[in-house]
Amino acid sequence: MFEKIYEFLKTKKVGIAGAGGLGSNCAMALARVGVGNMVIADFDVIELFNLNRQYYFWDQLGNKKVIALKDNLRKVNSKINLSALNLKLTPELVKEHYADCDVIVEAFDKAEEKLWLIETVQTEWPEKPLVIGVGMAGWGGSNDIHVRQEGNLYICGDEKAEVSDDVPPIAPRVGIVANMQANVVLEILLKDFK
Repeated sequence: MFEKIYEFLKTKKVGIAGAGGLGSNCAMALARVGVGNMVIADFDVIELFNLNRQYYFWDQLGNKKVIALKDNLRKVNSKINLSALNLKLTPELVKEHYADCDVIVEAFDKAEEKLWLIETVQTEWPEKPLVIGVGMAGWGGSNDIHVRQEGNLYICGDEKAEVSDDVPPIAPRVGIVANMQANVVLEILLKDFK
């Protein structure tokens, strides 16, 4: 059965906005199950404190996230067609690079970026599913993490645990939410699978 799912998913395209904790882990989960096409954009470089929750390694410190992520994804799925964009996304660039994606995943750090991405996607492509992460800071509280759907907007997280100096983002909760995002993407992509 997995072979049929893999064959089906290799024709699908997922856009991921951000390659940090959510984006890198979500992309890895999707690459592992065979999503064949991805567009991932980020402008940042890998720093030591990223290693606590992002899918990067010591020898990649100082590298551009999208370039390192492209290498890491190809190690698990050499056939993936990946557009790794080393740029800071804007609404105009989202419209340019994500228009033909079947699903878009939001993986930004800042609330204002999440907001303009939601507004852009819902205005430009009201029928396109958008999977966002809200509330993953800290530790514990696994039972509080959930998925809530509002039309074509899927919200993953506890919707309250905001990142702060006292409550940082740490691998377990970030990983749970990132994998939840990947699972929601699969649910959307496989809804017509037979």
